[in-house]
Amino acid sequence: MLRTISAIAIAICTVAFAGAAYASWFEDETPPANAKPLSVIIKSLEDRGYKTISEVEFEDGKWEVEVHQANGKEMELHVDPINGLLASE
Repeated sequence: MLRTISAIAIAICTVAFAGAAYASWFEDETPPANAKPLSVIIKSLEDRGYKTISEVEFEDGKWEVEVHQANGKEMELHVDPINGLLASE
């Protein structure tokens, strides 16, 4: 009986530690709690003339937004999630 309880306890601890480690893998892919909503970020970019947005990803503490300009040029914009400013602003 004691062996069974020990095995169950070890299994629970293993799963708990694995879950915590897995969750920390994605910490840099999650906007901070005080970040502007993504819809506000996108609307701001559209208002600045970036109409064709093809991809959005949160990585390394910022929004990476892929846009296509009317001339066919592709750009990747880096946007601060808290203030919504482009990296060059």
